[in-house]
Amino acid sequence: MTYLKSFSIQEKNLSLPIYFPDATRGVIRSLDSQDLQKSKVEGVVVNSFHLMSKPGQSVIKSLGGIKRFMNWNGLIVSDSGGFQLLSLVYENSSFGKIDDEGITFYRDSKGKKGRHILTPERSIQIQFNIGADIMICLDDCPSVKATYEDHEKSVRRTIKWAERSKDEYKKQILNKKLLNPPLIFAVIHGGDNKELREKCAKELIKIGFHGYCFGGWPLNSNGEINYDILSWTASLMPDDLPKFALGVGNPKAIADCVKIGYNIFDCVLPTRDARHKRLYVFAKDPKEIDIFNEEKITEFIYISDEKYVRDPKPVSQYCDCYTCCNYSKSYLNHLFEIEDPLSWRLATIHNLRTYTKLIEILRENV
Repeated sequence: MTYLKSFSIQEKNLSLPIYFPDATRGVIRSLDSQDLQKSKVEGVVVNSFHLMSKPGQSVIKSLGGIKRFMNWNGLIVSDSGGFQLLSLVYENSSFGKIDDEGITFYRDSKGKKGRHILTPERSIQIQFNIGADIMICLDDCPSVKATYEDHEKSVRRTIKWAERSKDEYKKQILNKKLLNPPLIFAVIHGGDNKELREKCAKELIKIGFHGYCFGGWPLNSNGEINYDILSWTASLMPDDLPKFALGVGNPKAIADCVKIGYNIFDCVLPTRDARHKRLYVFAKDPKEIDIFNEEKITEFIYISDEKYVRDPKPVSQYCDCYTCCNYSKSYLNHLFEIEDPLSWRLATIHNLRTYTKLIEILRENV
């Protein structure tokens, strides 16, 4: 395997691997664009379905696209909304229905009643209107409890939807006369069945995309990262194109997935954990980490623990983030205790910088 160390987009060259935090609704909660830049975040993932619901694609388009809307000059990846099949419709039929044409949602992303139709074509149109740099085809993401027949249907539907997405993508480029169009990625499904994964990958490669994603649930029945199926899926993707491990996000899993070929990652873990008082710190000096062979790369500090009430030290002695350079564990403990919003901001800044530092280490070692 030849590991891809960079790729070009919008006349920019981006180093790999890379991690994108989830700015689902156009925001990393509690942070602004300067916080992201200072934490060395290079791009974020937004969600087409959620933004279609509120504020609406027409609002974002009228204001010059998602980057101007957010005041963000980094990369924007737009998720198609396919995962909402799993998290909403497949888990609760009152949210909508799915057929070969697309998805009909009976409620918006906040649960408010309303009819929203998402087809492969409409998903691509929305992502163009949002102004994404990388867009992802609408895919059929079945439940974690899906049967073989469910996965077989998912693969068939995902391939067909990808074909329709690519056709719409080409129409949009032609109509808009784009000289530097966004990239389009497709999602490989098939559950834990290697034959289905291979069939899906082969058909998607025939259609032709700029990159390919691992789709579906990355955990096995024991709740552990399923490296067997992740590795198999990575092996099916072209080595000269980006390989996106959708939803894979804890530091150890990122390092292990880089080792098997993936080079793009997104996950809610560092931002969500920050809001729940869980802060990531490197288990030892990052300069001494054998990144691909360590059993433990990071560990948690539970900042609300009583032992931090009087602790004058920063969250991590190895961290150069704004939080660690200016505030103590004692102060963060206090902020969370009084439920001040600054607690979220400072904790999130730290966790994101830990992730971007992880990426820097990985880039030095691939």
